[in-house]
Amino acid sequence: MNIIKVKDRQELEKKLPSMPWYVEQFINYKPPDLSPSSLLEYIRDYETFFSWSLAEGLSSAGSIKELPLTDLERLRMESIDHFKMYLASRKENANTRTTVSRKLSSLRSLFHYLSQIAEDDDFYPPLKRNVMAKVEIKRTHKPKDTAAKLEGKLLQEEEIVEFIHYIKTGYPQDVAKNKQALYSYELNKVRDVCIISLILNSGLRMSEVYNLNVDDLDMKKKLVHVYRKGKNDDTFKTPVYFREEAVDDLNQYLALRQDRYKPVKKEKALFLAIANGKKEGERMTKRAIQEMVIKYAKRFGKPYLSVHKLRHSFATDYYLRNDLYKTQEQLGHASPETTQIYAHLTDKTMEQAIDKKRETQ
Repeated sequence: MNIIKVKDRQELEKKLPSMPWYVEQFINYKPPDLSPSSLLEYIRDYETFFSWSLAEGLSSAGSIKELPLTDLERLRMESIDHFKMYLASRKENANTRTTVSRKLSSLRSLFHYLSQIAEDDDFYPPLKRNVMAKVEIKRTHKPKDTAAKLEGKLLQEEEIVEFIHYIKTGYPQDVAKNKQALYSYELNKVRDVCIISLILNSGLRMSEVYNLNVDDLDMKKKLVHVYRKGKNDDTFKTPVYFREEAVDDLNQYLALRQDRYKPVKKEKALFLAIANGKKEGERMTKRAIQEMVIKYAKRFGKPYLSVHKLRHSFATDYYLRNDLYKTQEQLGHASPETTQIYAHLTDKTMEQAIDKKRETQ
């Protein structure tokens, strides 16, 4: 089991005993191939709702674990509306519309299970009244809407090459007068170029880049093996191909990885960093990878770029050259509907390309 799933499994096992009996029953009912991360999200959503219910006086229970089903049966639509307002407007950690919808969907799944699927000793549903059946949850993650938000915030075709070239040659000129920045750049430039080049030529997710080990890399076949989101067979890693354009950058990094970062023998991570005060390289953190991308993006004049937007940039470019289903497979999307984001983005890209061509004629 990979690192993230082990950590989520441990947290799930820690939180589950503090939940009411019916939540534990619901979690055990869920498909056995559902990832620990997904199950943990359910638990966190219920923890938020139950804590809010107790704080609002909607239950007289002394703790979340003691919260009875009868208190859920007595909930009114007004209470659910107040909960939605609480999620959307609390001062700290306010939730986006997508997150609010997901939390409500988690509740609806639990209530549906208790009122329609589960049975008590007399073969009746434990929950006699399901208020969540009345709650309309609007879909907020439409591909066209997502594409609209991403429009103008991605690297387009030639910009992919230009960004990598800038990191190799333009950035050191921009920070030439900053000795500390220049020293850090010279130390890590080959690694940084390699990471960004790999993402822009494969579409890997942040978690996939972070978890890469040296043994996951197959230079002959031009692929890496990763645990893909939503695929929960922990004995099998999915092969993900990268373009020829990333080969030289990977080879250059592999040639200096050992001597530059001096990892201990047991350190299998592909991408390394040496922390302050240490002499041996360790797995580069997600935060460090993200901050590295943002550092170059700001100087390049694209301050909104992130690891995820680099993935989107690759996907848009890849979709232009392939089809929906090849793009879906390359990115590891569970549904082709998610991949349709790039259909909308490439429509706009092609429209802009045609306009440019007209202007030059």
